[in-house]
Amino acid sequence: MRAIVYDSYGPPDVLQLREVADPAAGQTDVLVRVRAAAANPLDWYAFTGTPLVVRPGFGLRKPDGARLGADLAGVVDAVGKDVTRFKPGDEVFGTGKGSFAELVVVVQEGAIVAKPANLSFEEAAAVPVAGLTALQGLRDKGGARAGQQVLINGAAGGVGTFAVQIAKTFDTEVTAVCSTRNVGLIRSLGADRVIDYTSQDFTRDSGRYDLVLDIAGSRPWSELKRVLRRDATVVIIGGPKASRMFGPIGHLFGTALASLPSSQKATVFISKEGADDLNTLRGMIEAGKLEPVVEKTYPLSQVPEAMTYLGTGHVRGKLVITI
Repeated sequence: MRAIVYDSYGPPDVLQLREVADPAAGQTDVLVRVRAAAANPLDWYAFTGTPLVVRPGFGLRKPDGARLGADLAGVVDAVGKDVTRFKPGDEVFGTGKGSFAELVVVVQEGAIVAKPANLSFEEAAAVPVAGLTALQGLRDKGGARAGQQVLINGAAGGVGTFAVQIAKTFDTEVTAVCSTRNVGLIRSLGADRVIDYTSQDFTRDSGRYDLVLDIAGSRPWSELKRVLRRDATVVIIGGPKASRMFGPIGHLFGTALASLPSSQKATVFISKEGADDLNTLRGMIEAGKLEPVVEKTYPLSQVPEAMTYLGTGHVRGKLVITI
């Protein structure tokens, strides 16, 4: 099969499309023929080997098991003898390691469920990682509930476009921060108010918020706290990549530590993959309450180009790889 591989860390041109051996499904595994996959920031960190502080997790001197991709949508090709949840021909979506490939093996109890009937494979592939992050960040870490004032900083990216829509399903009042070119899109997704950060500093705004989902990581705690209500929660998802050693980690944990003396709470968050929450997202999608935003699709041979664009930090919604 064809797959994206890399033998060393570096810029996107270290990524190569090669023929590799087909994987085989074990007795509790599902073999998925991938139709589409999606790019995520974790992919960028994996092949660049940054930040350096987490490189041991990818391979200290060179990549270990260097395969790229997590999000996927496709068709079940084969199943192990003990698999009961799926059968060949089922259309599925979820996550699987090394999804920038024609075939991927996923454990049947892993993060894979039936594909939403009203989405294409390309649209479905855009959902899992970003959708789970938005859902769990708002619901589990943020405790979003009806009537709250919610601010989403970084609303036009993969997580942000899902977060705007999911926050509205909780009957919250949503203020979204994005750039000028994305204002119309974010309004169309249901935001009650949109702040264009190129012309207005949201930390100097008169609004006060119960919950902030900070995806962009563009403001320090000293500025964020100006717009928080007394018992507000800030869920920190992203941060600047400026430091090669620490990347966004410095901002994530620095903000959480800075908030400790305050009645407001800042918490670092990493999503968990799982079938239950994927089914929750599927239900929202099939009910017409959630729609993925795909800015651009690339063939598998153009993954380096997709990753170059991802690295700019200005993707609208998601980038999808067709296979």
